[in-house]
Formats: sequence, structure tokens, C-alpha cells
Amino acid sequence: MRRFLLLTLFLLFTIVVLMIVNLLIGTVPIPVAEVCRILMGMGSDSEIWTNITLSSRLPQVLTAIVAGAGLAVSGLQMQTVFRNPLAGPSVLGISNGSALGVAFVILLSGQLGGVALSRLGYLGDVAISIAAIIGALAVLMLIVWISQRVKGNVTLLIIGVMIGYLANAIIGVLKFLSPEEDVKAFVVWGLGSFSRVSGDQMVLFVVLMCVLLPLSFLLVKPMNILLLGERYASNLGLNVARARMQIIICSGVLVAIVTAYCGPIMFIGLAVPHLARALFRTSDHRQLMPATALCGAALALVCNFIARMPGFEGALPVNSVTALVGAPVIASVLFRRRQSAE
Repeated sequence: MRRFLLLTLFLLFTIVVLMIVNLLIGTVPIPVAEVCRILMGMGSDSEIWTNITLSSRLPQVLTAIVAGAGLAVSGLQMQTVFRNPLAGPSVLGISNGSALGVAFVILLSGQLGGVALSRLGYLGDVAISIAAIIGALAVLMLIVWISQRVKGNVTLLIIGVMIGYLANAIIGVLKFLSPEEDVKAFVVWGLGSFSRVSGDQMVLFVVLMCVLLPLSFLLVKPMNILLLGERYASNLGLNVARARMQIIICSGVLVAIVTAYCGPIMFIGLAVPHLARALFRTSDHRQLMPATALCGAALALVCNFIARMPGFEGALPVNSVTALVGAPVIASVLFRRRQSAE
């Protein structure tokens, strides 16, 4: 328990430091004193600094924190319910369903209506978010319906992968039939970004995630029991089918909301649970769930900072940064774990 408390305090301190770094450093560096004045509502001598801090960097920081935590928790839930270290938030095709919904808005609406909804400014952004949520939840409901009729996790996993392939096939056809400008807009959306959310959208996104994340912690007990195996869990009185469905729904909703607002952010959900297990050296979800959420938030802030580092025009794709940062870390963690096991 002492190790858990010390590591938790260290992660909280790291997140605070990363938040400050993200607010201070970018293509336009802002002094610490000015950032503090702006955040306390005292204003700044430079209106440009105020706009950059409040309209761009602060929304990105808050979005990265809750999105990283949500994806990490979702990945942990998927790895637990399927007992598969390679399971992630997109394993059941939920992210692909979200992408399919966005593809209909960006690619198909232009062909049917003459003007793509994505070109209509704020209205287009709202349409994309709604389409992403509808697509993800549609696939989620299909998965839930299938899970009630399929007993084996492996079978459900394979069906989810097939749904993802089917969604990608439909997206490929829409890309082939769409003009180059619409295809480019869809590809840019698919690269993922924490900078798309601002204003009222950012407030709604943060509030939704702050409600969903604590609710996901209510599933800690059944997740711990599922670690013992389905047969033993049934002997302990757990309704395995219902618990599995609840975990899948919780994970799917987290992925749907994050994908709707930030685009498909890859790798965090797959990598962070392994990082949390290695750091905290536990499989108890009472400790692992908050640890995973904190590690996810910290890694997302690191990736957001690298994507906006001075010297880059605009921002790098978040998905490229998550893979570049996370892959070596997780590879080293798994390699050390294998060495210690031997």
C-alpha cells in the first residue's frame, strides 16, 4: 500500500508538471508569471498570450488528461474481460464504427447534398461528433447483442475484429468514390488530435468523462473476480455473462466519447495498462484502475507536448507521437518482465 501511495503521488506530481509545461511551451513561449495571472483571471498585458492560453492550450491539456485516462481504463477493461494482453479499446470494432459514422458525414454527405457537412464550420464539427458517437454506439449495441448469444470470449473477439474489417471495407469504398478534398479531410480526422475540442464542446467532453470514469470504477470487483477464470467466478456467485456485458458497455462508451471528440487515438489503451502493471506490480484492480487512469493522463500529456514542440509548424499527428513514445516504453517493460520471469 505504501508503494501504491508513493507512486500515485509521484504520478499526480508528474501530471501537474506536464500540465504546466504544456501551458508554457509551444511555438509561442509564455512566461510562467503570465500563465499564472491568466489562469487566476487577472488577465495579461498581451491579449495574444491570453487567447493562446485559454482558447488553445488549456482546452488541449484538459482534453488530453481525460481522453488519456478514458482510453487507458477502457484498454484495461478489455484486457481483463478477454484475458488477452493485446486487447485494446478498438479490438471490438467500436473505433471502426465511429470512423464509419464520420465517413458518412465527410465522404457521403458531399455526394448526396453537394456540400460535405464537414465544410460547414461549427455545424460540421457538431455533425462529425454526433456521427462518431452514433457509429460507435451502433457497433457497441451489436456487440452487446452478440455477447448475449456467444459464450466464448475468443469467438466474440473474432466477431469484433470482423466487424472492424467490414467497417474499414465500407470506408474504403466511400474513399474511392469521394473527391480528393473530402478524402483528405477524413484522413486528417483519422490522425487524431487533442486540439479539436474547445469552448462548450470541451466543457461537455470533460464533464462526460468525469462522470463516466468514476462509474467505471464500480466494475472493479467483478473485474478482480474474472481474473480467477470464468468457472471459478461462477462458483463465487458472479453472473459472468452480465459482468462481461457491463464491462464491454462501459469500455465501449468511453471509446465512443473519446473518438467522437478527439478522433481515433491509438496505442494508449493498449500500452498504458502494461505500463501501470509494471510500475505498481499488482493485478488488483482496486489499485490498477486509478493507476492506469493516471498513467494514461500523463502519457497523453507527454504526447500532446511532443506534438506541439517548437520547431513544428502546426502540430504533429497525435497517433504518430503515441506510437513513437509508447512503443519503446512498452517493449522495454515486456522485455524486463520476461527476463525477471526467467
